[in-house]
Amino acid sequence: MNPIALSNLDLALAAGLVLVHAALSVALSLGLGRQLIIAVSRMVIQLALLGLVLQFLFETVSPWLTLLAAFVMIGFAGHEAVARLGRKFRGAWGHGIGTASVLIAAMLITSYTLATQVQPDPWYHPRYAIPLLGMVLGNTLTGVSLGLNTLTATAVRERVAIEAQLALGATIWRAMRPTLREAMRSGLIPIINSMVATGLISIPGMMTGQILAGASPETAIRYQLLVMFMIAGGTGIGVFAAVYAGTWRLTDARHRLRLDRLAEARAD
Repeated sequence: MNPIALSNLDLALAAGLVLVHAALSVALSLGLGRQLIIAVSRMVIQLALLGLVLQFLFETVSPWLTLLAAFVMIGFAGHEAVARLGRKFRGAWGHGIGTASVLIAAMLITSYTLATQVQPDPWYHPRYAIPLLGMVLGNTLTGVSLGLNTLTATAVRERVAIEAQLALGATIWRAMRPTLREAMRSGLIPIINSMVATGLISIPGMMTGQILAGASPETAIRYQLLVMFMIAGGTGIGVFAAVYAGTWRLTDARHRLRLDRLAEARAD
């Protein structure tokens, strides 16, 4: 069974659904019209460019071009992971922590999956490597962003309590333990909720795409389980790395809390 081809008219009719969103924004004075136009325009342009890049990569099948595309994706993911934090780390540390965290998580999980489960020939084939990496990155950056945002916000809010414990002789890791736990929970909640809802409340995109492409439900379920396990593993590693790196940056060798390493809160 071949996938159903969508014409430009089909896409135009689907895009008309966005007009409902726009009409509600105008009717209720939500002030989201400009943001909606920018979001839709970016999405269309980005997907069109992505299609061209992927077509080129699929035809070339070069390990170096695949690796270059992967690093470009990771760079953008690292930026997005810290772009909307309430309190950012000063200097290059903010983007450095975000990028390093998603890099470690995404590369480990994607490489492991390609080498052990998917096993394409060649193993770096962009038809498999790039989509799998993209799914891991998209979810990992969300967890990293939430984890870092909770870490910095809680450290500022609980400054007195943390410094009181330090004054009583506690190490910085002992004093920061409740903050660490809260940040980890915050970063992991989205993927836990997603796993709980999968199959019962929602049919995820990977499974939907497989079914629309003509795969059997059993095959689609197996691929979806693989992807969910990848996402869960990547999110866990990314959140752990980001939160611990952020905590290390918020402290020093003398076991002091260094909130001066955070920039001022954003004015929203």
